Amino acid sequence: MFRLSLTLCLALLAGIHFGNSSDAAEKNIVFFVTDDESPTLGCYGDSAAVTPAIDSLAADGVLFRNAFATTASCSASRSVIMSGLHNHLNGQYGHQHHFHKFSSFHNVVSLSLPRVLARSGYRTGQIGKYHVAPEAVYHFETYLKGNGRNAVAMAEGCREFIAESDDRPFFLYFGTSDPHRGGGVDENSPSELKPNLFGNRSDRGAYPGVDEVFYNPADLPIPAFLPDTQETREELAQYYQSCSRVDQGLARLVQILKEANLYDKTLIVFTSDHGMAFAGGKTTVYEAGLQVPFVVRNPYVAERGVETDAMISHIDITPSLLDFAGGLDPKTNGPRKPLNANKFWAERDEAVKDNRDGGKKFTSYHGKSWLPVLENPGEEHWDTIFASHTFHEITMYYPMRVVRDKRYKLIWNIAHGLPYPFASDLWAASSWQAQQKQGPETLYGLKTVDQYIHRPAFELYDIQTDPHEANNLAADPAYSKVLAEYKQKLKQGQKTMNDPWITKWDYE
Repeated sequence: MFRLSLTLCLALLAGIHFGNSSDAAEKNIVFFVTDDESPTLGCYGDSAAVTPAIDSLAADGVLFRNAFATTASCSASRSVIMSGLHNHLNGQYGHQHHFHKFSSFHNVVSLSLPRVLARSGYRTGQIGKYHVAPEAVYHFETYLKGNGRNAVAMAEGCREFIAESDDRPFFLYFGTSDPHRGGGVDENSPSELKPNLFGNRSDRGAYPGVDEVFYNPADLPIPAFLPDTQETREELAQYYQSCSRVDQGLARLVQILKEANLYDKTLIVFTSDHGMAFAGGKTTVYEAGLQVPFVVRNPYVAERGVETDAMISHIDITPSLLDFAGGLDPKTNGPRKPLNANKFWAERDEAVKDNRDGGKKFTSYHGKSWLPVLENPGEEHWDTIFASHTFHEITMYYPMRVVRDKRYKLIWNIAHGLPYPFASDLWAASSWQAQQKQGPETLYGLKTVDQYIHRPAFELYDIQTDPHEANNLAADPAYSKVLAEYKQKLKQGQKTMNDPWITKWDYE
């Protein structure tokens, strides 16, 4: 009478291995990164956005109001996220895919996020958008399959990995393809120039498991850098829909963590690789390109549901997550268990004759841990941040360098003699084409079409009084001392961050 049926035995085993996670490892990490998303979220004060999941996460975590990408280009930015180094040093100057074929230096393996977390005792998994190279540098133990346009299905694809019976904590890198442009245009639009679908299905279709949120173009707020036109509004409606789909994926992921009793054992970071894919945002170093949403819920911190004005950068992500994992050496600002990169490649008999390091030693991070800010949101982090953009597509050489604090921002357009190059999808955008077709003096946001394409060597903005970067002070004699001061700050930043383009001060 004590004999158990096979079905019951299997059910009990399933409960032990997948349903009962009370004894699961502590200090798990979920890093949730979206593609081309600005802080257009309810928790950031956007009244139009339907984003209850991220809003709830922010209400129980820390919302960063001054979080910045270092470059508004997908591959380059992701290399920064996963290395803790500006992309001008890690070597991934632009896109990884197709004929662009940029990649990081092989010896970045000693600092790469999945590698250092694995050496700190984590099992590592990745799903969705990856977009960096070489794979051996940014290697994950487990690669999960999922449609990057359906974050709900992606979350379901992570269920087994999350609940896996393992003594090691997990690190999950969750990368959506939304709200990146793609999928063609909305042929149902009455406009002559049709809006991009931003990954949405045509004819108001829905992805499996997703309750699509449709937006009325007339109801949307228009960012200052965009023109208030029907074309812009129609594209924004598509963009917002894509963002809401991302939010539902986050909701499902949180649900899965709670069902596995792991929600309060898991650090969750939500951010984007850079700002929205509109001309004036993505591929630029204006605020709309660099400012990103950034929310962290650390269940091990008592004070949550707070906001911070501390300035953080994407270079801080890898050292912060490694610090959370207990693997950051405060003396070197590098891994406690450093990997000897040259030995690593020699043992693999791989890349042995390649230029693996660009003449640099990869032993410490450019960024620093923001964990102290989670416990004390009033604490400062950086007083000055830097941005470094060189390529997007390989045909788009236009190096820009930025130094910014909470008062002024200086942009150096190193290739200012060239017309500003467009990403293919941004050039085709109806929101841009509608203005470009009207001529060079037509307004595009707060700049004319001509001003957007032809840029001066330096742009200096008073961020406190001019947050939308409308008034360039670089040529104003009243700000000559400020300009000189920030040029020196930029040079020093380039020196500190090992930027090869520092030579352009002498040769351009």
